[in-house]
Amino acid sequence: MKRTNTFAVRPLSEDGEHVLRELLDASAALWNEVNYQRLMRYNDEDGFEDEDVWDADTGRLEGKYKGVLGASTTQTVRRANSEAWRGFFKTKKKYHDDSETSVTEHPEPPGFRGNEDDGRVLKGVIRKDAYSVEWGGRSRLEIVVGEALRDKHNSRKSRLRLEIVGNPNWPDYDEQSRLELWYDETDSTFRASQPVTVSDDVRDTPLADETAALDIGANNLVACTTTTGEQYLYEGRELFNRFREATREIGRLQSILEDGRYSSERIRRLYQKRTRRRDHAQEALCRDLLERLYAEGVDTVYIGGLTDILDTHWSVETNAKTHNFWSFKKFTKRLVCTAEEYGISVEVRSEAWTSQECPQCGSTDRTTRHQDTLTCPCGFEGHADLTASETFLERHTEKAVRPMARPVRFEWDDHNWSGIPHPHESPKEQRTDPSTVHSDGNVAFGDS
Repeated sequence: MKRTNTFAVRPLSEDGEHVLRELLDASAALWNEVNYQRLMRYNDEDGFEDEDVWDADTGRLEGKYKGVLGASTTQTVRRANSEAWRGFFKTKKKYHDDSETSVTEHPEPPGFRGNEDDGRVLKGVIRKDAYSVEWGGRSRLEIVVGEALRDKHNSRKSRLRLEIVGNPNWPDYDEQSRLELWYDETDSTFRASQPVTVSDDVRDTPLADETAALDIGANNLVACTTTTGEQYLYEGRELFNRFREATREIGRLQSILEDGRYSSERIRRLYQKRTRRRDHAQEALCRDLLERLYAEGVDTVYIGGLTDILDTHWSVETNAKTHNFWSFKKFTKRLVCTAEEYGISVEVRSEAWTSQECPQCGSTDRTTRHQDTLTCPCGFEGHADLTASETFLERHTEKAVRPMARPVRFEWDDHNWSGIPHPHESPKEQRTDPSTVHSDGNVAFGDS
C-alpha cells in the first residue's frame, strides 16, 4: 500500500543552503521552460490539439540545466511536467463527457512556478534512485546534484547532505518513489515529501466497508457523517476572517501603488502567506479527518461538487468563501491524495438540495435556514450542515446509517485540529450540545 513520509530538512551549512536554493530554483526554471513550450503548442493556431504538446522540443532544455541539476533530475522534472499535462487532458476529457459528473469546473493547463523577476517557487523533484534517506538518531537525506554545484558544498560522494527534522510516519518501507522538495515561505522551512510502498501488514486496523459523506460549507468547512453514526464538524469562520483581512490589506496596498505598478514585494508576500495559511489548515484537516475515518473502517468518502454549492449559495460573501477561500478544486485533490495513503477512495457526487431537504418529511421548499440552523414546519430543527451531510450520505449509500452519536466540533489553532490546546488555553476539540443526538425522529442542532 502507498504511504507518504513528509518531513522538514535543514542544510548543514550556509553553503549547503545556497546549493539547495540554487537546485530548487533551477528545477522550477526548467519546469517553467518545459511548460511554456508545451503551452505554446497547445495554444497554437491549429486549434488546441492535445497531441501537439508532445511535439515540443523539450529535450534540449535538459542539457541547459544538466550542470546544476544532474541528468537524472532534469529528466525527472520533464517527466513530472508530462504527468501534469496527462492529468489535465484526462480531466478535460471528463469535463466534456456529459455522462461524467465528477468534474464540475473547466480544467486549466499546468501552471508556472513564478518567474525570475518576481520570485520563483522553490520546488523540485528528485528521481527515486538519485537520493537516499537514513533514519535514526541523526536522520539525514542525501541527494545528487550537478557538476556545477559539487564544489560548493562539503558532502561525500558529490551529494548534498541535509539533516531531517523529526521522525517518519513510515520508516520501514519496501520501495521509495520520486522525492519532492520545496521551500515553505510561511515558516521559512525546507520540506520534503517521500512516497513509499509499505507492506499491508503495517496497517493497524483493517479497512471495513463503512462510508462517509462530506458537506462543504461556507462557515463550517466540512461537516461529515459516517455510516457508523459519527459526525464531525470543522469550523472555519475564524480562518475565513483572517483570509478576508489579508485580502483587504492586499487591496489597500494595491490602492496606494504608483501609477503603472500592479504589485510589490509586500503584496506578493501577503498573497503567499494567505494561501499557505489556508493550505496548511486544509492539509491538516484532511489528515485529521481521514485518520478518524480510517480508524472507523471507512473505505469510501463521498464529497459534493462545487457547482451545487455555488448554485445554492448566491451571495457574494458566501461565494468568496466557497470559491476563493475554500479553493474546492485544490482541497478535493489534496483529500484524494491523502486518502490514497489510507486506502480510502473519494468520489464526487451531486449534493443538490441536501442543504434544504428536511430529513423528517422530505420537504425542500418549506424549510428555512438561519445561520447554522435548519427548521421545517413539520417540527424538525437541526444543524444545517450536519443534516445536509447525513442526507447526502443516505442518498448515495445502500448501507444503513446508524443512529447519530453527539457530533464533535473542531476549531483550528494555527497548528492542528486535534484538540490539543496551547498552554493555558482551553481544548479546541469539543462535543456539540448534547441535544444533537436523534430524539423522537428529529436531529437537533448543536453549537457551532
